[in-house]
Amino acid sequence: MVENVIWPAYLDADLSRAEGRRVAEELAVEEPTVDEIAKAVQQIGYDATIERDKSYSREHWADRGRVVVRGSDDSKNDLVQAVAAYVVAMRD
Repeated sequence: MVENVIWPAYLDADLSRAEGRRVAEELAVEEPTVDEIAKAVQQIGYDATIERDKSYSREHWADRGRVVVRGSDDSKNDLVQAVAAYVVAMRD
């Protein structure tokens, strides 16, 4: 079974691609939370585990946590894009 990790930085509109954002600006949101990401992952149909005490390597000073996704057969990029779209829709 494949495990993918989604960091909030992947969806953060305040970051550039070089700083770790992995989605287009249209799919990025301000200050995404691990709770929003986990909820979006569950909406897609995968199991999500929140690990709150983790720090993204490019933001080692900020403990924003991460979401571990289990059971995904999609590529990591497809998964991140789908999660970003759900987070944007949840905020609207």
